[in-house]
Amino acid sequence: MGIHQKGSVINIAEIKKHAKLSDDALAKKTARDNELMNIIKGEDDRVLLVIGPCSSDNEAAVLDYAHRLASLQEKVKDKIFMVMRVYTAKPRTNGDGYKGLMHQPDTSKLPDLINGIHAVRDLHYKVITQTGLTTADEMLYPSNLHMVDDLVSYHAIGARSVEDQEHRFVASGIDVPTGMKNPTSGNLNVMFNAVHAAQNKQNFLYGNAEVDTDGNPLAHVILRGATNEYGENVPNYYYDDLLKAINQYEKMGLANPFIVVDTNHDNSGKQFMEQIRIVRQTLINRDWNEKIKQTVRGFMIESYLEDGRQDTPEVYGKSITDPCLGWDKTQELINEIYETLTK
Repeated sequence: MGIHQKGSVINIAEIKKHAKLSDDALAKKTARDNELMNIIKGEDDRVLLVIGPCSSDNEAAVLDYAHRLASLQEKVKDKIFMVMRVYTAKPRTNGDGYKGLMHQPDTSKLPDLINGIHAVRDLHYKVITQTGLTTADEMLYPSNLHMVDDLVSYHAIGARSVEDQEHRFVASGIDVPTGMKNPTSGNLNVMFNAVHAAQNKQNFLYGNAEVDTDGNPLAHVILRGATNEYGENVPNYYYDDLLKAINQYEKMGLANPFIVVDTNHDNSGKQFMEQIRIVRQTLINRDWNEKIKQTVRGFMIESYLEDGRQDTPEVYGKSITDPCLGWDKTQELINEIYETLTK
């Protein structure tokens, strides 16, 4: 067999002693988690922003961003609830390239997953305890969930993972909101079937044991656009796309209908400035249609300290994966969203 163990078996209990939340920090996180759950359930009408860097490549820059975001959150908290993207494992289309903090805690050195796990916990912990914000991460590896489930408040299942049964079944055992992206093909049935699987109880093998799950009624959809057979971007945030998704929610009778519009990826064609226009257009669509207003209540925005992206980490606070909005534009956009919601 071509799989070779490196080092000793990871002890999850020992891992979780590292960067463990104090009782006070846990109480504050729990309070924010409850607010987020109420938003997903429709009991709180604030708009959700899952916002932050495409990938968390540099602890100092990510924490710098987090402190700025926390200050802005306080100013807009009556209309907007923000969960910060602290994405620590990145899917790669062909397996090459930067795979995230978990794989490579120091971008100037070789991969080191054991230290990467500690770096991931450290970063989530520091964002929570230093700023009071709570965090989102992509569940790229379901087997790693236990390493961060005490810290992460929002999980995303990516476009390349959403059809995978293990991702769906593990999501059914998560007790915080979990967003399911449409696959890169744009097939909405795949995404909605994933939500159905996650919202229901499941039985499967996990962590060398047979497990049962309770089902996750907070699982919901994320519209991120698609790529057609010619490699062209096919956005799915338009008015008719939103109505189709709402109709599918109704047809399937899923709990807590909630739609997040991913403003980057194939919706923007990775043209990061398009994120601003996509948010504006979606807010207009919410005003035009009450069903859209009641259901489309979240945005996923890729944002960092500096505009754009770079191939190597030379500029502080500039993405080394997908291009992001810089801080100045991010601040302007959040203030614009707030003003629109206040009218």
